Amino acid sequence: MAAHQKVLLIDDDLDFRESMKSLLESYEYEVFEADSGAEGLRKVIEHKPSIIFVDIMMDNDTDGYSVTYALKHKDEYAAYRDIPVFMISSIEESPDERFPMSGEAELFRPDRYLTKPLDIPRLLELLKVAAVR
Repeated sequence: MAAHQKVLLIDDDLDFRESMKSLLESYEYEVFEADSGAEGLRKVIEHKPSIIFVDIMMDNDTDGYSVTYALKHKDEYAAYRDIPVFMISSIEESPDERFPMSGEAELFRPDRYLTKPLDIPRLLELLKVAAVR
């Protein structure tokens, strides 16, 4: 089932991207990488992934909030609005704490919020569910 699924990893941490890529490819996902938000947005258009993983805080140009906002609300990304966005962070909070369903924070709310270190069995289950959408 995963063989036709494309995953885009947007994270400035090379070690994290490499480990995630290795894991996902072992489950037959096709994986693309970007080390910045701006590069990630370009790769969304180029590769049309099935699922996007984006880190919240990156040391470069565009953070995960900006990427998620662009994908969910900017007109130039309207064709990609249905792609599930999984935001990843080292900050342990529930999605409702980080992204309340009212106010400005709702504009940046991803489809899933995961914390590092990742729970791999849960991650793989979420990928299966997202792929069915």
